[in-house]
Amino acid sequence: GGRGLRAALWKWKDDPKWSTRIASYVGSGFGFLLMALGIVNIFRGGIIGGMWWILIGLFVRNASLMSYRKVLMTRALKGEPVRRFMKENVETVSANTSVQDLVEEYIYRHHFKMYPVLRGGKLTGCVTTRDVKELPREEWDATPVAEVMSSCSDENTIGPDADATEGLTRMNKTGNSRLMVVEGDQLAGIIALKDLLEFLSLKLELEPDAGAAPGTLPAAGGPGVPSQE
Repeated sequence: GGRGLRAALWKWKDDPKWSTRIASYVGSGFGFLLMALGIVNIFRGGIIGGMWWILIGLFVRNASLMSYRKVLMTRALKGEPVRRFMKENVETVSANTSVQDLVEEYIYRHHFKMYPVLRGGKLTGCVTTRDVKELPREEWDATPVAEVMSSCSDENTIGPDADATEGLTRMNKTGNSRLMVVEGDQLAGIIALKDLLEFLSLKLELEPDAGAAPGTLPAAGGPGVPSQE
């Protein structure tokens, strides 16, 4: 229903942001209505039915707000290249480093959950805390990073001239909060979800045309946004 309303408003005004905002407000209001009906039902003795109404209302409200948030994020980042947000000074790990040293010298020291892996100065993949967790603790000291790392793929890399919205989409799809920025087989930098969200926060605060209604800017880990690593 919300999508149908958004499509009709979009066709009428030819403004995707406005139509999404109005549809979001209507959906949010409908969600509050369902929650109110659930509370009334509880007071009338229908506890289980009332709780279901409240849960459905919460779901509808969150879904409607998430739709608007995604539009705001896409508009704010559209046209911005990845290289604008990437960090060039990156902590990297040698492929021959043991998993034990990775944990002690990198993860516990720098507090990142993903590290690019180099072999002979060339990027060969990345290693994450998820990769480490899959290896038994007693094997950490004897196992090199090369044996547990993930190869470079579209899930963990992006080009420096790609649109930042593409980076955010990949993070959302994979649950990763850091992507390696690559040029050929060379590491150019790292783009992190934290940096994108900081830019979004500033842009939505300073530019009224891109501004969000109170409470609509998503935090990392919220609906449709991966947790920061």
